Amino acid sequence: MPPTSRPLRKLGFLTIGLFDEADPRRGHESTLEIIELGERLGFDSAWLRHRHLQYGISSPVAVLAAASQRTSRIELGTAVIPLGWENPLRLAEDLATVDILSGGRINPGVSVGPPMHYDRVKEALYPDTADVEDFGYGRVRRLLDFVRGKPATDFSGMEGFEVFSERVQPHSPGLGSRLWYGGGSLRSAQWAGEQGMNLLTSSVVKVEEPEDAAAAPDFAAIQLSHIRAFRAHHPDGENARVSQGLVVIPTDSATPEQRAKYEEYVAKRTPRTAAPQGPARLLFAPDLVGSSAEIAERLHAHAAFREVDEVAFALPFTFEHEDYVQILTDIATRLGPALGWRSGT
Repeated sequence: MPPTSRPLRKLGFLTIGLFDEADPRRGHESTLEIIELGERLGFDSAWLRHRHLQYGISSPVAVLAAASQRTSRIELGTAVIPLGWENPLRLAEDLATVDILSGGRINPGVSVGPPMHYDRVKEALYPDTADVEDFGYGRVRRLLDFVRGKPATDFSGMEGFEVFSERVQPHSPGLGSRLWYGGGSLRSAQWAGEQGMNLLTSSVVKVEEPEDAAAAPDFAAIQLSHIRAFRAHHPDGENARVSQGLVVIPTDSATPEQRAKYEEYVAKRTPRTAAPQGPARLLFAPDLVGSSAEIAERLHAHAAFREVDEVAFALPFTFEHEDYVQILTDIATRLGPALGWRSGT
């Protein structure tokens, strides 16, 4: 088996945190229990997806606050917070507060663009400013500035018995270096590098070659081009942090019933990986299911994986708590070591 060019240094996982509308607490508790399990297994990081008006985590910062009080070592991230739903100043306050409470373990990942189904939600979200909101990179720039301590106002000092600060409080000095951008296009990767952010890659990329290109699009090659563009424009160059987030489902300790369910799940999702999807021409990576040895072999052959030393493997959306326990246990005890990772615990 060929070695990776970058030994796997950090092993993480990503969960959507699904819940039943009739019992939302149980679903959120399951997410917290999974994060606690991740810490016990030695994972370096746990990441939460963000879902609005769905049955997934709508407030990852609040969930991370809870997780920070039930763990002591594991890093806690978001992958990603869509900033179209957020006020950057208020979000900066929340992130800094949770980072302080966690002891400096928060890794906020963000993205830009209009909120999903914006035409149907804009009157509820921005009733007075829907047509003038900026959903571009400027929104991330504002968040970066606030988190990194730039002034939010020209007023500070005493007013009566109260003391005011010109910058967001609390200020968490290390948080600015732990902000991630979730990008799937060449432009986003380059921009994130120019801002000195970290880069979150996932199982989705944008195909930017012409539709009549001679060769079929290659997911790994496209993602590799994003990683290299990001590092080429980042102040830290080749040392700039990149994390990859493919869907992996090891079956080493799975029951026959679990294996059948996992294989059916992957089979249903595989057709979308054959060609770019929709007007945005999004290309999805195949989910990786099989033994840890089989998955490791496929990852070692993945051009983009060979250039990262951090991963946040994505857990499937619709599985049961017991399935996630089995998958995480196999990742930590079998797949991670097969990729050269060693637990720091």
